[in-house]
Amino acid sequence: MSREDARLTAALGAASSDLLAYLQRRAGLDDAPDLLGETMVVAWRRVRELPVEPERARMWLFGIARATVLNHARGERRRWALADRIRLDPSRTTVAPAADDGAEVRDAIARLEPEMAELVRLVHWERFTIAEAAEVLGMPASTARGRYARAKEELRAALGAVASIP
Repeated sequence: MSREDARLTAALGAASSDLLAYLQRRAGLDDAPDLLGETMVVAWRRVRELPVEPERARMWLFGIARATVLNHARGERRRWALADRIRLDPSRTTVAPAADDGAEVRDAIARLEPEMAELVRLVHWERFTIAEAAEVLGMPASTARGRYARAKEELRAALGAVASIP
């Protein structure tokens, strides 16, 4: 371990509880441990800049922690702004179907073999082609086509039985 590494280890050991408390006050209890980890990573990357005097080293670590908090806050603002743009986008306004809408279909799909059910979901819900779904599932397209055809037959039989119930 180099002399710089040893000094940083000592500085982090002496200041980590104070840094954590600072980060908790600035970013909250949930985010503080992650921000402390980020602060330590940055400090290790910049270990050559570590001041020799212990109090200056402590101040240096707090400067890094402050920058980490500011970066975190900028990221939070960007995420909230994106969420607002998505939420307020008039082209994305949809009316949710009733909770039981399509329950029979979902139940019928759930009764298929797991890989066939996933194939049907990828094709119909995620709008993949059968070849694309096959690639996602790691199977040849010809195998996927055969399983998809079999899944459709099983679904027709299951849903036909449901439709005939009075």
